Amino acid sequence: MLAFPAALLLLVCAGCAAGTERFASAPAGFWNGLWHGFILIVTFVISLFSENVRMYEPNNVGALYDLGFLLGAMVTLGGGAGHQSRRRAKVLVNKEKEWEDIGVKVEAKVRKGIRKWLEESERGEGDWEEIGRKVEEKIKRELSDWADE
Repeated sequence: MLAFPAALLLLVCAGCAAGTERFASAPAGFWNGLWHGFILIVTFVISLFSENVRMYEPNNVGALYDLGFLLGAMVTLGGGAGHQSRRRAKVLVNKEKEWEDIGVKVEAKVRKGIRKWLEESERGEGDWEEIGRKVEEKIKRELSDWADE
């Protein structure tokens, strides 16, 4: 049941395909190039079995045919930046999440270190210069330990 419509579609596409005698008298223009780009896959399959059908019409008007063919091929083959943009956006979201996770971990380590330092300083450290030196040493040590993880 489905074979008849498929065969009819193939015949219609082949009748308008590039490389036929239809373009011997008048070169193919933009709209023909667009159509040939749309039916690119069908004409490729047919061109494997027929020497009369080609994917690309050599007798064309030039840049306008090429532009039409390129646009049609992009639509047919799913070309364009849409998929890449979505994938790139997904990667960026994932990277943002990774950096956010890293930020949360760093913040937790800094809070833990400050809490520990406050507990140590409450035990009787009274000299502020000594406390400043200890804080500096502690931060360097913690950052070094954190970087080594």
